[in-house]
Amino acid sequence: MSDEQAPKQPDNVAADWSKGQSPELASAWLAAIIESADDAIITKTLQGVITSWNRGAERMFGYAASEVIGQPVTILIPDDHIDEESAIIARLRAGEHIEHYETVRLRKDGTLVDISLTVSPIRDANNKVIGASKIARDISQRKEAEKSLREQSEANKRLYTEAQESTRLKEEFLATVSHELRTPLNAVLGWVRILRAGRLKEAEVGKALETIERNARAQAQLIDDLLDVSRIITGKLRMDVRPVDPNGFIEAAIDAVKPTAEAKGVRVQKIMDTGVVTVPGDPTRLQQVIWNLLTNAIKYTPRGGRVQVRMERVGSNLQIVVADSGQGIPQEFLSYVFDRFRQVDQSTSRHHGGLGLGLALVRHLVELHGGSVAAASPGPDQGSTFTIVLPVVPIYQVDQAGARVHPTAQNLLPSAEYTARLDALTILIVDDEPDTRELLKTSLSECGANVTVAGSVSEGFGTFEACVPEIIICDIGMPGEDGYDFIRRLRALPQESGGKVPAIALTAYARVEDRLRALRAGFQMHVPKPVELAELVTVVASVSGRSIES
Repeated sequence: MSDEQAPKQPDNVAADWSKGQSPELASAWLAAIIESADDAIITKTLQGVITSWNRGAERMFGYAASEVIGQPVTILIPDDHIDEESAIIARLRAGEHIEHYETVRLRKDGTLVDISLTVSPIRDANNKVIGASKIARDISQRKEAEKSLREQSEANKRLYTEAQESTRLKEEFLATVSHELRTPLNAVLGWVRILRAGRLKEAEVGKALETIERNARAQAQLIDDLLDVSRIITGKLRMDVRPVDPNGFIEAAIDAVKPTAEAKGVRVQKIMDTGVVTVPGDPTRLQQVIWNLLTNAIKYTPRGGRVQVRMERVGSNLQIVVADSGQGIPQEFLSYVFDRFRQVDQSTSRHHGGLGLGLALVRHLVELHGGSVAAASPGPDQGSTFTIVLPVVPIYQVDQAGARVHPTAQNLLPSAEYTARLDALTILIVDDEPDTRELLKTSLSECGANVTVAGSVSEGFGTFEACVPEIIICDIGMPGEDGYDFIRRLRALPQESGGKVPAIALTAYARVEDRLRALRAGFQMHVPKPVELAELVTVVASVSGRSIES
């Protein structure tokens, strides 16, 4: 076979090495590999002096070889990482290899670069360590990707937590709005039913009408608040803007809350700036703001406490302060105090009702007048202070699309008659609402039952122990201890002490989960408010085991 026909040998480094090429050629090959590498390849002495510097190092750190050879390697190390060099040298002297050590180094222009560092000891002919070879790989992109992933993960966690919190608040709001709307409706429908039956004495008719009006007004206020929030969110809230004397809407708000304050024994004081000032605004809405703050202050201030309204002009602003000596606001809740549907206590055993909309409306209405409102409280039982600042020349966000619409009363009167008899049946009613207690007592007594009422769990339990009734009708949402606490205490008693007495949960918490919780707690029946009295009588008769008689 001729030379031309012979197969060619592979032209590669391995073949050259296998043929035992000279050390000079091997050194040339190694130098070429080092120069063409993308990574920074650097050698140094054990004293940390740079002895070689490849093109990859030039690209990574910005120094030419002539600038750094002979210089200490610490020119590449940031001040807060300077201790790393002595630790690396110590490990090299011990003959260790350092692999994939992630750290930060300093470029010529002062910027930092994330690197992965591999360091190997260099030995002489006597196997003595005389220096080190360092390979530095730029891992900035990887670090940025890891940082982005971490941030995305944290953002997802926050979104998940916020979604869970939003769901929880939604559920709590639905339960609260159901309770707050059904409670006054229960009294209204019940007393209307009694009036239509014509069984009240003349002296009792006035009391019934007063109760109906009071509860209807309470419900109308709740509906108004819900509608106002809806209009604000959708940008359809109408404002009738004109020059307003602050003394007028502040005085009107104080006059509106005086009966409530006097009934509770809370003093309302006012300190008004005598200087004449007018601000452009809607007097009805501004009165609503002050009324909400005063109502809130009176609600959370105990008997004998004080609520103070102060007004003064501060520079180009009007400042109105409503301060009270009440229960205060927990520090952790201050940042949420103006949020819609947020309340410090949203449990079924809370002491105060409401939807958690009043302060949210205050903030929205003040901001629509170009102002601001802030809340402050030193802590529990140290009162709270709300400060409104309204500019004398405010900025308005006014929507002219439609007038404010007030809810109209709907015909919700029950039509069924209740003629069933509950003669001599002993019933205990536990409910914190006086109107509801009176309504139920009157209605069930007319059916022949012997009715005892209690306004709290502790009072109800005391009454129960004194004389065990045949049936219990218990509210769920009550201050301090709620209906669930009552039924748990009751079911813990032995049978001979009344632990098995049938109990009905009559409550404005009317969701499916509320019914299931009541039944699981130990109630025999769950009846939502407002309730048809005929239905309640039938339920009582059924639970007691009596037949319904006409």
